[in-house]
Amino acid sequence: MRNSGLKLVVVSLVVLVLAGMLTGCGDSASKDIKIGVLNEMTGGNATMGTSSANGAKMAIKEANAKGGILGKQIQAVIADNKSEPSESANAMTKLASQDKVVAVTGIFASSNAIATSSVAEATKVPFVAVGATNPKVTEDEASGKVKNYTFRVCFIDPFQGTVGANFALNTLHLNKAVMLVDNSSDYSKGLSTFFKEAYIKGGGSILAEEAYLQKDQDFKTILTKIKALNAEIIYIPGYYEEVGKIVKQAREIGITVPILGGDGWDSPKLVEVGTSAALNNTYFTNHYSVDDTSATSQAFVEAYKKEYGQVPDAMAVLGYDAANIIIDAIKRANSLDPEKIREALAGTKDYPAITGSTTLNATHDAVKSVVIIEMKDGKQVFKATVKP
Repeated sequence: MRNSGLKLVVVSLVVLVLAGMLTGCGDSASKDIKIGVLNEMTGGNATMGTSSANGAKMAIKEANAKGGILGKQIQAVIADNKSEPSESANAMTKLASQDKVVAVTGIFASSNAIATSSVAEATKVPFVAVGATNPKVTEDEASGKVKNYTFRVCFIDPFQGTVGANFALNTLHLNKAVMLVDNSSDYSKGLSTFFKEAYIKGGGSILAEEAYLQKDQDFKTILTKIKALNAEIIYIPGYYEEVGKIVKQAREIGITVPILGGDGWDSPKLVEVGTSAALNNTYFTNHYSVDDTSATSQAFVEAYKKEYGQVPDAMAVLGYDAANIIIDAIKRANSLDPEKIREALAGTKDYPAITGSTTLNATHDAVKSVVIIEMKDGKQVFKATVKP
C-alpha cells in the first residue's frame, strides 16, 4: 500500500474516534470472551493466514476444553484482511467497534500489521501480531516511540537479516550477492536493508539491488540481468508466491547459485509454484522447524495434524503461541478491560511457547532464536538454530 493510502486510512480512523464512533471496551455482559483472529484468509498470502488462524483457533479450543477463562468460554471472531493493508484496517475497525473484542491476534505481513496497529492504537484494543517482522509494526515511524497497544510474538528483521547475512558469509562462504526486493512490501524492503548492512559489515559485496512488485509474473528480464553479474548468491526477502516463480524462472535461464530468503517463504505452496528441483540449493530463515524434537513441539505437531490433517508451518505455530499469550495475559489481568490486558501483555516474561520461551521486551517484540531451513527435493530440512 502506498504511504498516501495508509495515511488516508489513519486520518479517517482518527476522525471516527473523535466522533465517538469507535470503542475499545469489551462486552463484559457477554457470556463469551471475544478475541479477534484477523488474518490473510484470502488473497496472495492466504496459506500463511489460514495457518495462523488455524493455530489460534486450536489454542482457543484447548483453553475452552479446560474451562475457559474468568468463568467464561472464549469466542474466536474470525476476520479476513484479503492480504491487503486497507482491508486490514477495515477489519480491525469492525472487530473493535462492532464485535467488541477484548484483543486481536493474527497477521504475518508487515504492511498489513502496520495498518492494523494504527487502528489498535486509535481504539485502544490490544493487538498481537503473529509473524510481522518489520520494526515499524511496534514502533511509530514518525516519533520513534513504542506503540502502546501493539505487540508481536516473533523476532524482528534486524536480527533475521543479520542471521541471513552471516549464514551466507560464514557458512556458505559466499561473498558476492545480488538482492531482489519486492518494492511493494514493507517486509521485503526492511529485511533487505538489514541483510545488506550486515553483509557489507561482514566483508561481503552487494553487486546490485533489483526490484519487483507483488503479483508480477515474468521475472526473466531482471534475472537475465542478474545472471550477467556472476553473483555467488541471490537474496530474495519476499513472499512465497513471487519467490516460487522467481526461483523457477532463474533455474530455467541457467542460474544455479544458491538463493536465500526469509520467513515469507514458509508455505507448502512454495514448492507447488517453484517446483522441487528448482528449489534445491535454496535456504531461508524462519521461526520454527517441525524437526524440533522437544516433547512440547512434537505434541503440538501431532495435535495439529489430528485437528487439520496436515503438518503445521511456522505461521500455525506462531498463531497458536500468540493466542495462548493473549489468554495468559487475560488470566493474569483477571479482567476483560483492554487496558489491563495491555499491561499484562507488556509484562509477559518467559512464557513457555512452542517456538521457545517468550519474553516481550521494551519495544513489545519477542526475543527469539532464528531457524535456518534448507530446501531439499521439495522438503524443508533443518540446518541450524541461531540464538539472539
